[in-house]
Amino acid sequence: MPRGMGRGYGRGGFYPFRGVYWLIEILILLGILYFLLKLFLVALPYALGLLVLLILWELIGTRPRAFGPF
Repeated sequence: MPRGMGRGYGRGGFYPFRGVYWLIEILILLGILYFLLKLFLVALPYALGLLVLLILWELIGTRPRAFGPF
């Protein structure tokens, strides 16, 4: 018999949202997703601005380029 099977770990399957606290788990997951979405929306303009500045810096630079733009 595999380890843990004698103590009831393998019976009944795994149900992540079963029990009294399923609503709390759903609310926490939705809060995490909302926070990540807001964080992405706030950071996106800064990341795009940095990308544009780096591209302009590469195009304006006067150093010789032996292997393409990079």
